[in-house]
Amino acid sequence: MVALEEAVMEIIVNAGQSRSLCFEALRAARAGNFEEAQNLLREADGYSRQAHQMQTKLIEQDAGEARQPMTLIMVHAQDHLMTSLLARELSEEIIQLYQR
Repeated sequence: MVALEEAVMEIIVNAGQSRSLCFEALRAARAGNFEEAQNLLREADGYSRQAHQMQTKLIEQDAGEARQPMTLIMVHAQDHLMTSLLARELSEEIIQLYQR
C-alpha cells in the first residue's frame, strides 16, 4: 500500500516538473528551436506519466479496501496534475503555431 503523503508529493513533484518542461519547450519554440522543443515535450511526458501512474495507484487503493481520505494536499496534487496535462496539450498546439 502506498503512503498517502509520499504519493501526493510524488504527484506534485512530477507534475510540476512536467509543467516546467512544457514552458521551457514553449520558450525553445519561440526562439525557433523546434527540435529542442519536441525533446522537452517528450521529457515532460515522462514526468507526467510518473505522476499519472501514482494517481492510478491511489485510485486503485481507494476503489479497494484502503479508502483514501480527501485532504487539501490531495486536492492540491490533483490540481498540479491536471494543470500540467493542460499545459502539455496547449504547448503542443502553440508550438505548431510557431512552426507556421
